[in-house]
Amino acid sequence: MSLLNMTEPHKELKGKTSDELKWIDLVIQQVGSLRYGVVEIIVHDSRVIQIEKTERVRLEKNTNNAG
Repeated sequence: MSLLNMTEPHKELKGKTSDELKWIDLVIQQVGSLRYGVVEIIVHDSRVIQIEKTERVRLEKNTNNAG
């Protein structure tokens, strides 16, 4: 399985099975919903079996808060 060519993804998706398209779509959805975090793809026997998303919430520094 090759990495998707993100400059021309439509060419890479041609000929993919419906299972492959499902996990690719899920990864795209998970990445699109993150501001900060990690999307991890778990593979077993050359097949994607799980997708995990860890989201982080970043707190901005408040430079005006003198203490």
